[in-house]
Amino acid sequence: MWAKVRQQLWEWRGLLFIAPTVTMAVIMLRLTGILQLWEWTALDMAFQLRPAEKPDDRIVIVGIDETDIQTYGTILSDEQLATLLKKIRQQQPRAIGLDLYRNLTEGRGTEKLTEVFSTTPNLIGITKHTGDAISSAIPPAPVLQKRGQIGANDVPRDADGKVRRSYLYLTSETEEPLESFGLKIALLYLKAKNVEPETAPNSEDLKLGSSIFPLFNSNDGAYVNADDGGYQILLNYRGPARTFRIVSARDIFQDKLEANWARDRIVLIGATATSKNDFFDTPYSSQASFISPENTSGVEVQANLTSQIISAALNQRPLIRVWNKPIEWVWIWVWSIVGTTISATVRSPRWTVFTLTLAGATLVTSYLLIFWVGWWIPLVPALLTLAGSAIVVTGYLANQEHEERQLVMQLFGRHVTPEIAETIWKNRDQFLQEGRLLGQRVTATVLFTDLKNFSTISEQLEPEDLMLWLNEYMSAMSQIVLEQGGVVDKFIGDAIMAVFGVPIPRTTPEEIAEDAQKAVRCAVQMATTLKALNLRWKEQGLPAPSMRVGISTGTVVTGSLGGQQRLEYTTIGDNVNVASRLESYDKSLDGGICRILINEEAHQYTKEQFQTQFINTVQLKGRAQSTRVYQVLLE
Repeated sequence: MWAKVRQQLWEWRGLLFIAPTVTMAVIMLRLTGILQLWEWTALDMAFQLRPAEKPDDRIVIVGIDETDIQTYGTILSDEQLATLLKKIRQQQPRAIGLDLYRNLTEGRGTEKLTEVFSTTPNLIGITKHTGDAISSAIPPAPVLQKRGQIGANDVPRDADGKVRRSYLYLTSETEEPLESFGLKIALLYLKAKNVEPETAPNSEDLKLGSSIFPLFNSNDGAYVNADDGGYQILLNYRGPARTFRIVSARDIFQDKLEANWARDRIVLIGATATSKNDFFDTPYSSQASFISPENTSGVEVQANLTSQIISAALNQRPLIRVWNKPIEWVWIWVWSIVGTTISATVRSPRWTVFTLTLAGATLVTSYLLIFWVGWWIPLVPALLTLAGSAIVVTGYLANQEHEERQLVMQLFGRHVTPEIAETIWKNRDQFLQEGRLLGQRVTATVLFTDLKNFSTISEQLEPEDLMLWLNEYMSAMSQIVLEQGGVVDKFIGDAIMAVFGVPIPRTTPEEIAEDAQKAVRCAVQMATTLKALNLRWKEQGLPAPSMRVGISTGTVVTGSLGGQQRLEYTTIGDNVNVASRLESYDKSLDGGICRILINEEAHQYTKEQFQTQFINTVQLKGRAQSTRVYQVLLE
């Protein structure tokens, strides 16, 4: 068993390096950031395909839409906003988030608005803490800032413009950490549930309830050198735009909403009108989205963050986490092994494609299921290693197969029929190893032929004529060997050595008998063919020789013999010597145009098909044992 394992490992020695090599190449490619966009797209797909979640009814959005703007002006005046806040405050919500900049006065009623700001402790306003390419920093409403009732609504964007992360805290070297707008509101809500922020054990991560909010690092997941300033987390969106309940400002002004619509809830106020251009691309914003390509308003993005914090703290809703790099690398490597194994073991192209497709589908399904429980793992790199390893292995095996086929054809192509060559190729794994044919001990029938008086003939002909004449003879005789299913082992001057029963071992008595019968039939056919050749040669003034054939059935050893520069398939062993000695035995013994002598074993397998006569029991040259010699009689 261990020998078979070692042989398999040797055959797969090249394959063992493919999986780690492809894995390393994909990991290096990933570290350059080239795969970021594809991996973000896969993440977006996971969001879009995730089963719809139940809306979070703890949050209501007051969306100032286009109709509100047309009704009340470009933006709510201070007086209108004060009235709106009073009506909302009457509902006794847990927290009110004002996602509207109010650092400057708007129309009349500033005193009223200031009074509302001063008497509403659960009201949180916004500031844009840091300027960016889109807009500069925007200060908060002075009254709210003085009371400490502000949060930053800054939103980090990825390189493709989408929002997949959010701040919990914004930090600077000169200021105290500033809570984000979404976190500030969530903490107000959680305080009523007796949930206070803590520091997680063995880290500086925020802990709320039993949930720890993992700090985003610049190379988490697919990210490469991302800006990880402040305290960021990956956003776990509840759904596309309009997932949360949205009511209009005019519905509140006109008292059209049901009683207690905001009691004990969080109310977020923000612009949802297109003209305000407060919209963001999210994982649901792609034109290829399975749900809705609609962009999400800024107040809804903040609602998602607030809901994520509250749901994690109170309901253990999963936060999006990532594996550490070594685990990601092992995961990528595993799929490289899968691709390598499939291509190495499934040799049918159709089944290879089917199995790889099934593996890819399994990978995608695993990715989605794992994401749905809160883990973002590598999909694109794993797919690349799966496909890449399969392609490399296919190319490697194709090249190896090409080399092996060349070897087999080099060894057998001119000496066997195409059908036998194809059979050899299909069964190459049985006896081909390390670029050589393994030595095999088999029972086979060896045939030797020689022309009578060839030396005299060679003196009579010019060298060119001799070669043409001899080639015509060799071509005709070797063709007969091939037609009878034999292997032309070698040409030795005017002699031919052929073997029946190799290179694929013949093991049953019936198969061995069939080989012996084919060898004798081949010799008889050679006699008939030589008679026809002699008639033509006589007309051309060329020699018309006779021939001798020796046939012996017995044990031989077959395999490839030679060095790197020249490698040949051959058969050796005592049985080969017996056939050669039978051919040259007692040259005075007449046999007509073709004298055929066979040994006892060959005679036992052929006596029912061919007429024979016993010649003698002799000790052939070079052999200690005696041999019973029989002659096959031609009609």
